[in-house]
Amino acid sequence: MFDVGALELLVISVVALIVVGPERLPTLARTAGLWVGRARRAFSSVKEEIDREIKADELKEILRKQAASNPLETLLEEGKGARPADGSKDRP
Repeated sequence: MFDVGALELLVISVVALIVVGPERLPTLARTAGLWVGRARRAFSSVKEEIDREIKADELKEILRKQAASNPLETLLEEGKGARPADGSKDRP
């Protein structure tokens, strides 16, 4: 996403130290860390939900193709005419 190197982090920290001051810098860093964590969790949950929806759509498509290639009615008709594997007769 963002490519931030060590030099950029050093420049940001020096500017933050100058602008905010050494007394409020730990509080600012803690608050920024909390917001970054919340944003990551939010993006992660959205990504997981999108992945679940994609997998559900793929499963629906697979089931649709399978139903089109071998409908349930033909399977039931084949099952009625089939004999049991052990050779015994069907009893109602």
